[in-house]
Amino acid sequence: MLSRLESAGRRGFIRRTTIAAFTASALSACDASQKPARVILPPGASFAAVTDSLKAHEVITSPGPFKLMARLRGVDRAVHAGVYEIPAGTRPWTVLTMLSTGRKAALRFTVPEGLTIPEVAALAADKLGIGADSFVSAARDSAAAAAALGMRVSSFEGFLRPETYLVPADISARELVRVMAEGFKSEWQPAWDGRLDSLKMDQLGLVTLASIVEGEARADEERETIAGVYHNRLRIGMALQADPTVQYAISLKTGRRKPRLFTRDYAFKSSYNTYLHPGLPPGPVNSPSRRSIEAALYPADVRYLYFVADTNGRHVFSRTYNEHLRAIRKIRGAAGQRGSRGGRQ
Repeated sequence: MLSRLESAGRRGFIRRTTIAAFTASALSACDASQKPARVILPPGASFAAVTDSLKAHEVITSPGPFKLMARLRGVDRAVHAGVYEIPAGTRPWTVLTMLSTGRKAALRFTVPEGLTIPEVAALAADKLGIGADSFVSAARDSAAAAAALGMRVSSFEGFLRPETYLVPADISARELVRVMAEGFKSEWQPAWDGRLDSLKMDQLGLVTLASIVEGEARADEERETIAGVYHNRLRIGMALQADPTVQYAISLKTGRRKPRLFTRDYAFKSSYNTYLHPGLPPGPVNSPSRRSIEAALYPADVRYLYFVADTNGRHVFSRTYNEHLRAIRKIRGAAGQRGSRGGRQ
C-alpha cells in the first residue's frame, strides 16, 4: 500500500506528464507566423480578444490550441497591453513569451535640429501616430516644463533635444516630451554652467540665443561668428534684429512658419520680434543643436555687428552700417533682385 507521500508524488507526476502531453499537442497544432505583423493590444482586453486579434493578423493559425497553451503556461491572464512587432516565422510559444513579458515594439524617431514644437508635433504624428494637438498641448504645459527643467519657462520650446530616439511604439505625447526634455538635460555639460557665469547669462537666455543662431546659420563654421555678432549687439544694447524671431512670432499667430519675410513683416507686433524689442526674446524660437549651443557659449571674438545672407549659402559680415549697406547692394546686384529686405540693420 502506497504512503501518502508516494501517492502525492505519483499524482504530481501524472499531472506534469498530462500538462506536458497537452502542451506538446498544442505546440504541434500551432504553426509559426507567415508574415511580420504589428498588433495593438488595448488595456483590459480579454485573452479571447487578444487571440482573435492575433488570428486576424495571421500571427497564429489555430486559436484553440494557442489558448490551451497559454492556459497551461499560466499566461492567459498576464498579457501586457501595448504595440507589438511580431516578425515572420515567430512560433506561438515565443508570441506568448512576448505578450507575457511585455516585449513591445520600439520605433526609431529622428528629430532634426531647429524645429519648433508644432513641427516636432507634425513629425510625431507622421512617424509615431501621436496626435499633433496632444503633443503641442503637452509641450506647451508651462507647469510641467518648469517642473521638469527646474526653471521658469512658458513651454518646452528649445528644450526638446534634436536626436534619434528609440521609443515604444505606443508612447504617449507627454511621455515623448518628457524623454526629449530628459535628453536635453543629459546633454547639458556641467562646465557650461561656469561659462554662463562668465557670460552673465542664465540657461534660458543661452538656449534662446542658441536657437537664434540655429535659425540663422547656413554653414556650420559660421555659427560662432553669428553668435559673436549677437553677443556684440547684446553688449552694447543694440537690437538683435534677428529674422528667426520674427518668423517665430508670426508662426505663433498663424500656426505656419513663413520662410521669406517682407518689409511689412518686421513690424509684426510680438514680444518675440527683436526688430521692435531690444535684448533677447522671452524664450527660444526652436530646438537648437549642440553645435549652436556651443557657439552661443563660446562665440568667435569678432568686431562684426551686421551680416547679410549671400547667394552662395553663406553670409557676409560687416563691422559698420555703411559696410553692411554696400554688402547688401552687391548681393542684390549679383542676384538681380530688387525691392526685398536684405538683412540686419
